[in-house]
Amino acid sequence: MIYCGIDWAEKTHDVALVDDSGQLVAKRHITDDVAGYKIPLDLLAEYGDTEEFPIPVAVETSRGLLVAVLRTGKRQVFAINPMAAARYQDRHSVSRKKSDPGDALVLANVLRTDMHAHRPLPQDSDLARAVAVLARAQQDATWNRQRIANQLRSLLREYYPAALVAVESWKNGLCRPEAHQLLKLAPTPAKAARVTRTQLQAALKRAGRQRGIAADAERLREVLRADWAHQPQLVEDALGKQMLALLMQLEAACTSADNLAEAVEEAFPQHPDAEIILSFPGLGTQLGARVLAEIGDDRQRFADARGLKAYAGASPITRASGKKSAITRRWVKNDRLNHAGYLWAFSAITASPGAKAHYRRRRDSHADWDAAAERNLFNRMIGQLYHCLQHGERFDELAAFPSPPSATETAAA
Repeated sequence: MIYCGIDWAEKTHDVALVDDSGQLVAKRHITDDVAGYKIPLDLLAEYGDTEEFPIPVAVETSRGLLVAVLRTGKRQVFAINPMAAARYQDRHSVSRKKSDPGDALVLANVLRTDMHAHRPLPQDSDLARAVAVLARAQQDATWNRQRIANQLRSLLREYYPAALVAVESWKNGLCRPEAHQLLKLAPTPAKAARVTRTQLQAALKRAGRQRGIAADAERLREVLRADWAHQPQLVEDALGKQMLALLMQLEAACTSADNLAEAVEEAFPQHPDAEIILSFPGLGTQLGARVLAEIGDDRQRFADARGLKAYAGASPITRASGKKSAITRRWVKNDRLNHAGYLWAFSAITASPGAKAHYRRRRDSHADWDAAAERNLFNRMIGQLYHCLQHGERFDELAAFPSPPSATETAAA
């Protein structure tokens, strides 16, 4: 049996092959291009890599063209966590010496000794991987949009609180096109005080508003012309220019998030698992796509529902030593799936009577905090999702949340 380890870098990579005894049988230094990618494939073929008996490969990343080339066929590729790889280095050298060829050798030996303890990259379909790319990008764009909006809000509080009052009644506030047009029209309080009704109505129309334009323009005019504290004129003008620069970033972030959301809405419904995922209360297209992006469609990826729950960070973890024992939430988890699970549980409480009853039981009977009760609900529902995906079934409210026995029935029993 031959095992392969690849130390991944930006421009070059080191490849090492070891046999069952841990003896180094081959090593190569390759470049990050088409010619370089061909070298490890030829090297693997030289040492017995075939379609029926592929040589497993360990690398410290799960993305990139090199990994895509290595995943062709039935070859198992193991993405070893860099922290775990660093611990394995201590087993081979106590002097803390380090080199790229040495790291490749360590990765190959990780598979030789502990391949059973590591999980290969899932064999997801191309459509599932495409949905994952779009869903993660949309999630990142949403987070980036919120980050820039928070920066803009903090800046406006320093010199222009009237703008925050003007947009607070609009859903999504500073992220709305109306807010962008208003800030372009009046970037400072001094200019805002001179804005007319006609200019405000034109700004609302440019933002796409079709109803309530006159009333909203009158409200904005009253807010902007009210008595507010001011910075010195030169400072105010400088802050206005800084705000316009930040506003350009926010507009670009909003456009990116909206375009990626449209791409997700187009790609996700095409996946066979979409019907099952969308049958669950609290999961819409965007949130459902995020869930699919993280769990994939490889049915062999998780041995059972407990593995998926641990991966999502929904199930608790026990830390016991001597006479001390504590049950806490998981810190090592898939953060993206855990974040989606929080939103899922929050939405399911209002969308499902059974989910709401389960949440209330955790709050009342078990005295859970809000976050703990929602995490417990997510733990239960993601286990149900695993069952439905494995058996090709849609969500059933009565089967998922059967009514608990009443106090009279319990006493009679």
